[in-house]
Amino acid sequence: MIDKKILKAVRVEPCRKIRLKDYDTRWPLGELKGDIEQYKARAEEILKDNLEQLAKHQELLYADDRHSLLIVFQAMDAAGKDGTIKHVMSGVNPQGCQVFSFKRPSAEELDHTFLWRCMRALPERGRIGIFNRSHYEDVLVTRVHPELLELQPLPDGKRGSGFWNDRYEDINAFEQHLARNGTAVLKFFLHLSKDEQKKRFLDRLREPDKHWKFSLGDLVEREYWDDYQTAYEQAIAATSTDWAPWHIVPADHKWVCRALVAEIICRTLDKLKLRYPEVAEQDRQSLKEAQRQLENE
Repeated sequence: MIDKKILKAVRVEPCRKIRLKDYDTRWPLGELKGDIEQYKARAEEILKDNLEQLAKHQELLYADDRHSLLIVFQAMDAAGKDGTIKHVMSGVNPQGCQVFSFKRPSAEELDHTFLWRCMRALPERGRIGIFNRSHYEDVLVTRVHPELLELQPLPDGKRGSGFWNDRYEDINAFEQHLARNGTAVLKFFLHLSKDEQKKRFLDRLREPDKHWKFSLGDLVEREYWDDYQTAYEQAIAATSTDWAPWHIVPADHKWVCRALVAEIICRTLDKLKLRYPEVAEQDRQSLKEAQRQLENE
């Protein structure tokens, strides 16, 4: 298990202003001391243990059928969202897990509220839903590129701080509605340094097998790095709540990121107090009769 001090360090408390510069991109509690390979080996052990637990929790979640789990991933390009999802969810039953990646909104989606397309993708009871990017794109990308708002047929009005505060309020109400109706909501910001992003971009450009991962648009968005950091700080501070907390997870070391995400997911599922359904006495007698019938064939 991961020390509670580490878990507390990555969780953003409600109503708390944040600066991403105060959060290390390599380790939650500052500089790693000692042999980094020992940390890595321990993180891999924790990940392995949590993958086993997650498989058990998922089966119980399905059988219990009172709750669902929504996991939101947001990050700068190359922070490792896809890899984290792949490794952390590698042990779960695909039938009980749904992954949605939200790209540029379609014409149909733009004709609805900004929450609509995510509402359609919510997990049903008993399932785990994963959003690779999410409804937060509409307070991140659109805030960095306000011209995108012109594509949305919105009512007339100012697009200042009040506009964004209203969207934060809508998000909080949406997520509280989910929590009240049995959906646990976890939100992860994979915190990558600008230097590490550069390194990963160069790796993609230098290796032909990774060219498909790189887009020239990634370089364009990199020019807005500081704007995105500000947008994330404001969105996370305004929408980290008791019912849908944000976690700022160091992402420069993939093994740190994956171990933390898996641990937080398992602890959250454990808190749901999931249980197998109890069989009524009448049904128990029917099951016993079915057993006798099969045994006597």
